[in-house]
Amino acid sequence: MYAIVEIAGQQFKVEQNDEIFVHRLEGEPGTPIEFDQVLLLDNDGKITIGKPLVEGSRITGKIVDHVRGDKVVVFKKKRRKGYQKETGHRQDFSKVLIENITDKSAIRTKKVKEEKAEEPTEQ
Repeated sequence: MYAIVEIAGQQFKVEQNDEIFVHRLEGEPGTPIEFDQVLLLDNDGKITIGKPLVEGSRITGKIVDHVRGDKVVVFKKKRRKGYQKETGHRQDFSKVLIENITDKSAIRTKKVKEEKAEEPTEQ
């Protein structure tokens, strides 16, 4: 099972137990987090495409750590003028562990199975 989810304005393909790097999220490491902006869901070959979102589906995970990305060097120069300027930038990221992908239909079938198990058999 995998899903396409929108997190902080970017789309990611996630599966259970994946670790992804997203733009810095609010929260301390170890904080549980939930994403409901699911755009596509593949449940064992059954693909559900959202219009624009898949209703009732959620992705739960937790923030593992806050890290910084590699340095990006920005170098500016104008030839024959003696102008050179060098700056750098490091982006802040959050490492997120995807713990569970839930689907509305999976929740519905689970409830139906529980209800059938609770019904007493008549003799």
